[in-house]
Amino acid sequence: MPLIRLDKYISERSEYSRSRIKELAAKGKITVNGVTVKKSDTKIDAETASVEVLGTPVAASKFRYILLNKPDGYVSSTEENDGVSVMRLIPPELRKKGLFPAGRLDKDSLGALLITDDGELAHRLLSPRSHVPKIYIVKLDKPFKSKYIDIFNDGLILSDGTQCLPAKLKCAEKSDKLAFIELHEGKYHQVKRMFAAVENHVERLMRLTVGGLILPEKLRIGECMELLHKDVENLFSPPDFDDFCTDFISEFSAFMLNN
Repeated sequence: MPLIRLDKYISERSEYSRSRIKELAAKGKITVNGVTVKKSDTKIDAETASVEVLGTPVAASKFRYILLNKPDGYVSSTEENDGVSVMRLIPPELRKKGLFPAGRLDKDSLGALLITDDGELAHRLLSPRSHVPKIYIVKLDKPFKSKYIDIFNDGLILSDGTQCLPAKLKCAEKSDKLAFIELHEGKYHQVKRMFAAVENHVERLMRLTVGGLILPEKLRIGECMELLHKDVENLFSPPDFDDFCTDFISEFSAFMLNN
């Protein structure tokens, strides 16, 4: 039975400092399994304890995984050197020390962004060796051309000579100015540069999947949700691209066309 100090347990799973936890415990503001605990160094069972601080449950998992539907205008960073950080969109009840965006979306791009404090998982997710696929929907300035499919599939060369890995591409059924693209890498402004290489322009870009993590239609732009353990396990089991594009019926398409 793994025992852990109460203050360590809470500090690892929240934004509370140990000094603040000690203060709240002394005031009777912390409960373990429904019983008030006034000493922050009390040992508890990390696997079974139900802990509340100021009446709010403390997440049992040591790590936290949050899916954000990123709006444009926010930077995918914990720093604010280049704009407002996406971390400001995380509600207080989901915040804890050490959270960071696992990957990036351009400031003017939208969609699925994983935020976590699990460095090992993030490293695995972002490692070039993993080749975790990501599916995007893009709004184009000019109509989609069927020749793009083979060009992208062959491994497009960007204007600066950068070689891209083969990418899957498909025109959306709703409009010839909407297209899906699946990448297995994440070069700087890659999607925009790939379409620029075929003399088209990306007006809007939204990421729909990260591996097997699919952006729910109910998750509105700017909102986030905490992921379940099974969702995290599915990260490395991506959907089939063709099936995903065929089944994709979402208000996201309407949003892309109208904005």
